[in-house]
Amino acid sequence: MNEPRTTNDPGGRVPGAARGPIPATGDPGVEAFGYQQELKRSLTFTDLLVYGLVFMVPIAPFGIFGGVFQASGGMIALAYAVGGLAMAFTAASYAQMSRAFPMAGSVYTYAGRGIAQPVGFLAGWMILLDYVLVPALLYLIAAVAMNSIISSIPVLVWLVGFVVLNTVVNYLGIEFTARINKIMLVAELVVLAIFLVIGIVALAGGKGRGFDFSPIYNADTFSLGLVFGAVSIAVLSFLGFDGISTLAEENRDAARSIGKSMIAALALAGVLFIVQTWVAALLVPDPDTLIAEGDAAGTAFYDAAEVAGGHWLSVLTAVATAVAWGFANSLVAQAATSRLLYAMARDRQLPSFLARVHPTRRVPVNATLFVAVISLVLGWYMTTREDGITLLSTLVNFGALTAFLLLHVSVVAHFVVRKKSKDYLRHLVVPVIGFAILVAVIVNAQVAAQTLGFLWLAIGVLLLIVLVVTGREPQLSAEDGL
Repeated sequence: MNEPRTTNDPGGRVPGAARGPIPATGDPGVEAFGYQQELKRSLTFTDLLVYGLVFMVPIAPFGIFGGVFQASGGMIALAYAVGGLAMAFTAASYAQMSRAFPMAGSVYTYAGRGIAQPVGFLAGWMILLDYVLVPALLYLIAAVAMNSIISSIPVLVWLVGFVVLNTVVNYLGIEFTARINKIMLVAELVVLAIFLVIGIVALAGGKGRGFDFSPIYNADTFSLGLVFGAVSIAVLSFLGFDGISTLAEENRDAARSIGKSMIAALALAGVLFIVQTWVAALLVPDPDTLIAEGDAAGTAFYDAAEVAGGHWLSVLTAVATAVAWGFANSLVAQAATSRLLYAMARDRQLPSFLARVHPTRRVPVNATLFVAVISLVLGWYMTTREDGITLLSTLVNFGALTAFLLLHVSVVAHFVVRKKSKDYLRHLVVPVIGFAILVAVIVNAQVAAQTLGFLWLAIGVLLLIVLVVTGREPQLSAEDGL
């Protein structure tokens, strides 16, 4: 296998590394930042867009519908609309930083080079709560769903099957993963279209509550705290658009394609989330009971589907959720997580074995296998806890949102403070608004998520101190390649 670099430079630079542009686009390559181009540049704008949509899962609300419905007091479409708005500001900040630093590593790279390397480490550490834990969460949800359909096969067996399948696909290379993504996206959109058509026809025919605006606004229950509390759960469906940034070193188009594909994926997913939750909310058999007692079984969406089209539609949406979360979404989550680990490892922030790249597949093979092992161990452990899915969900959301806060700060620090940019709309107003919205969401998140999230942050601070004391802090220049 190839080593990510051969250098004694504390900043992880390759002696004499070329500073030339990417031949196909003229944009600065990773060599301009002192790295070797090891990953294969083969992804187009369409591949990136599909990747983002699959990562977010167009039918993501199917699996967490009941929880968001209860938390929002029935105003679930509003929760998704506010969540989409919050993520839109975040996507805009990602677009700016991905053009400035077209490398793998996501917010770890952007905060590290835009603000300071210690901040970058903490940003990477916090988003690891999202990237490392989300595959385990997805595998667990899918395994439980499949076990509910075919109970003779234990949850653990389903879990192992999903992990092994996705690991093999990711091992075969990013191009193969991209082809699988397109197939899965079409399948999910077909199921969603079936539900929407049948659901709208059912509402027009007098089923459910008929058409009204209560899923978007209900004066009897509305409050900002209620909405932002629901958004803290709903944003789980949006997490994934940021994963596109981890593929920057495999993008063969212009660097701006990363930001454009993130914004496009987020916009499309947001529209789909709002429409499907609106329709489903109007079909819920007993909305008052759902708000009062919650959805412990996780079947609220499937119950709404049964009202619309009968038992077959309920089963179809349940199976689609299991496959989408356990295969399609987990597949791209594992790919994104391995790229983040690869980026941090080559900067000596994580063990170096995670930075090894397969000589022919040109994928971060050790990082990919490591994610699979973590997913298996965490998934197995969480099957022994009644609150396993809830615990993982809260940690994933808190880690991602905290890292996004540092992303917004990095835009202001890099462009306004360091580069003296006069583009105040994109480099000051947008990140400040995005920061404020995320703070409101985090403040209204569950106490358990806040407690565990800050504990994880404290561990990250201790690790950072160890890295500094042991001389493993790389010196990353923000000026290279710009």
